Amino acid sequence: MSGNVSLETRGRVALITVDNPPVNALSHAVRAGIAARLDEIAARDDVDAVVLACAGRTFIAGADIREFNAPPREPHLPDLVDRLESFKLPIVAAIHGTALGGGLEIALGCHYRVALSSARLGLPEVKLGLLPGAGGTQRLPRAVGPETALEMIVTGRMIAAKEAHGAGLLDAVVEDDLIAEAIGFAAARAERNAPIRRLSKMDEKLEACRRDPSSFEGKAQKMLARAKGLDAPVACVEAVRNTLTMDFVQGQKRERELFAQLKQGEQSKAQRHLFFAERKAQKVPGIDRQTGERDIRKIAVLGAGTMGSGIAMAFASAGLPVVLIDPDDKARERARATIESNYQKSAERGRITPDMAERALTLVSMTGDFTQVAEADLVIEAVFEDMALKKKVFADLDRHAKEGAILASNTSYLDLDEIATATSRPRDVVGMHFFSPANVMRLLEVVRATQTAPDVLATVIGIGRKLGKVSVTVGLAYGFVGNRMLLARNMEVENLLLEGARPQEIDAAATEFGFAMGPCAVGDLSGLDIGWRARKAAGLKGPVADALCERGRFGQKTGQGYYRYEDGSRTPLPDPETEALIDELAAERGITRRPIERQAITERLILPLINEAAHILTEGVALRGSDIDLIWVNGYGFPRAKGGPAFHADQLGLDHVVARLEHHAGGGNERTKPAPLLTELAQSGKRLSEYEG
Repeated sequence: MSGNVSLETRGRVALITVDNPPVNALSHAVRAGIAARLDEIAARDDVDAVVLACAGRTFIAGADIREFNAPPREPHLPDLVDRLESFKLPIVAAIHGTALGGGLEIALGCHYRVALSSARLGLPEVKLGLLPGAGGTQRLPRAVGPETALEMIVTGRMIAAKEAHGAGLLDAVVEDDLIAEAIGFAAARAERNAPIRRLSKMDEKLEACRRDPSSFEGKAQKMLARAKGLDAPVACVEAVRNTLTMDFVQGQKRERELFAQLKQGEQSKAQRHLFFAERKAQKVPGIDRQTGERDIRKIAVLGAGTMGSGIAMAFASAGLPVVLIDPDDKARERARATIESNYQKSAERGRITPDMAERALTLVSMTGDFTQVAEADLVIEAVFEDMALKKKVFADLDRHAKEGAILASNTSYLDLDEIATATSRPRDVVGMHFFSPANVMRLLEVVRATQTAPDVLATVIGIGRKLGKVSVTVGLAYGFVGNRMLLARNMEVENLLLEGARPQEIDAAATEFGFAMGPCAVGDLSGLDIGWRARKAAGLKGPVADALCERGRFGQKTGQGYYRYEDGSRTPLPDPETEALIDELAAERGITRRPIERQAITERLILPLINEAAHILTEGVALRGSDIDLIWVNGYGFPRAKGGPAFHADQLGLDHVVARLEHHAGGGNERTKPAPLLTELAQSGKRLSEYEG
């Protein structure tokens, strides 16, 4: 049972080594193995100190995800961490790779910590809707101070070894030969026969904040403002605050209570669903470990607009050289200024160092010479959503791009197969649909065209990982997955407006549900003319949105859209002109506008997403219900606490979803007629979020 935890002796230092590939996860076998090795050492008299290390590419990188939803088995992690801390001999954690979650809590239970300079450490449980439950919220503040601990725990941010050493989390940072250095460190501590240092007994770094908690509380409030609607950050703040008002035993007891509450809560279930969904999304039919990837050393981006600039930044930030190509001198100048400004602001806010910003800038070059695409291994076009223009670009790429280069389109809606006909190499064509701002948004829709080669698809998925994106592979359809669902939602927004809902009422329902902004405000922010052009190209209509655009009301850029905007302000204000226009449009269609209740508005914003998701799954445009959840959470602002449209549908109950769709369809809205898949899953008791076509 504990064969993956070994024990050997180096002089009078015992070396415990965890070997549980690929990431030395804290499975039951690992926990039991560490406990068994401690028992063996306790029974010996030829050992003066202990080093706890890991084989492979990393220290313990967290819990075993396969045990997430299973009942816990002894030894429980909190008990094992306490056992390490109370051990009679000094224990040194030797850290390489990452020490995350329970892995860092294990290290905090050890008396000393030595790490390679390349190591990173963190407590990311908040990203799963949880908090560290094995003493992490109580020991980390005692190691680094409550304010630093607060930031690490509430955001889940990893820190590098150098920063960890400066904060007091690490006792030493070494460049190589970690095990030998850790053994030497442990032996030296034993020889000095100094009192063993146990974090649970160390309150020195808490004292100043205990005397004056104002700075702590100010920081906590700012962090919670950025995590609006999420339970876990609130619990994390409470747990860290408890180090200022409770002793260690009381604080640890409350930590366990908070952990148990969060684990049973709907938000954590939703966030754990998304965690597993990201891993499932990497499994794509026709792609396996034997599928080769093409060597990508240089990237070219065509178009120096907002999207092209953001894509260039995404690559530069990942350390990949990129050339931004645009024939318009002024466009390139604006792009350069925007990129420089964005990196400067990121450095000023502490998100990156000035050196990182400077290095990223050196990786971005610009030119008006299209023939420079010949040097690129990957070319991404980010020009206007116009089929004729995109086909011309790809025809030019066919002449100038080198053999084997991947030709990617950032199209949001258009038929990738038709774009590929402009080339003699359709196997090299793939969709890379970034979301604006591309240097910030995590989603990358990877669009598989009919003839896309497996190695091209595998390469692009791998590039997504390097960029830190959540890559989701989708098939061909107008708008693919995300924008097709968005279209269904926006058509219902049009209906709501014509039937009597005001823009501000629709947006209030959306933000109350958990979106950061409502659909009308989002349209004004991004520019109503963008959707207008896309609808005209596809032969689609949006009566209200089209009428606004026909009057030059494009949103914030023109000071008027669904809302009006005073000079220099981004605050949306209700506009009587919009209301009058909608009244006019409704009258033309014989619609008598009426008040619509908030709950009905919310249903009509969310249910069309769920229904369209079911149609998309039936058609095979998306592989899984969980893929759709990833797309909408990471690309469209669907509240993470609700897990995505498919998961939310399951929480509502699919029988309830079907009944409410039928109710709205009974009002004459054929678009809300329940998709057959929803009815089928509801009758069989299966879940939409677990559906795989």
